[in-house]
Amino acid sequence: MKLVAINFVVFLAAMMISLLYPQIINLLAIQPSTFLSEPWTLITSMFMHANGFHIMANMFSLLFLGGFLERIIGKKRFIWIFMISGIAGSLLYLLNFYLTGTGDIPAVGASGAIFGLGGMLAVITPKMPVYILFFPIAMPMWVGVIISLALMWLLSVTAGLPIGNFAHLGGLIAGFGYAFYLRTKYKRRFDMISHYFR
Repeated sequence: MKLVAINFVVFLAAMMISLLYPQIINLLAIQPSTFLSEPWTLITSMFMHANGFHIMANMFSLLFLGGFLERIIGKKRFIWIFMISGIAGSLLYLLNFYLTGTGDIPAVGASGAIFGLGGMLAVITPKMPVYILFFPIAMPMWVGVIISLALMWLLSVTAGLPIGNFAHLGGLIAGFGYAFYLRTKYKRRFDMISHYFR
């Protein structure tokens, strides 16, 4: 809930400030070509959103996934994986530009961090049934996470929407990695959790 509150406060404050100082959005968003002169955007971009729909969709996902994951791994680990996944997503977003020269678009949103949470749950509770938007059929958690990523990638390609696919992928990889580490370190405990949520 604190993360949700922080996201809404930053979003509303930025929207109000932008009425007098429109450049505020560019100072919070991460953009590959200006990142080296604005390194703070690695963090600030995670707590800023493009519009009302963007923040509502992300915060709903954060409440749904985050509330459940936090009870499994605890508050401290939850905050760490949220931040690490968000940063990993931004770094992969930057790397894609530096390697290909494409995608120099200002990016904002907690999606990379949220995909990290989804990645963790896909490893910890892979068989837990979930629903995702526009699919009225329950599916295993790991399938839902992969389909969500694929749908966003498809939308960005077919509809030309500015979606940070590499940020999502980077966050997902970070979540996978941390979850596999925890499963290896606490195998018995996480086997019990996985067996319970099936």
